[in-house]
Amino acid sequence: MGRVVAEITLTNVKDDVRVQDGVRSAVRQVTVNAVVDTGAGTLVITEDLRQQLGLEIEGKRRTHFANGEKTECGVTEGVNIRWKDRDCICRAVVIPGAQFVLLGAIPLEDMDLIVNPAKQELVGAHGDEVVCMAL
Repeated sequence: MGRVVAEITLTNVKDDVRVQDGVRSAVRQVTVNAVVDTGAGTLVITEDLRQQLGLEIEGKRRTHFANGEKTECGVTEGVNIRWKDRDCICRAVVIPGAQFVLLGAIPLEDMDLIVNPAKQELVGAHGDEVVCMAL
């Protein structure tokens, strides 16, 4: 399977909340082409993108790479990820020296998305309808 790329829009969740609370401020958002990586756990962003969105680092996480390397990476506050008419909120991992944004398994699952390997594109797991599994 080749590389699957999806255009997503990332928004600082804290900015969204401020606007909803009536605080007049700009919502920081950036539209990027993300590599869809089902082997990545969550959203991975670059340091430059973290700064553009004004995201604070809330903690650290030990990260394991496919090549066996391990390093400690920053984890941000909430980021809203939008793909077409679907969205989810998650925290992002900031990998030092990262060159690409990776859209990982957790946000894919949350937005009910899968990779269609025949067409090498991101599609709804249940067509156009978002299915949410309740416990």
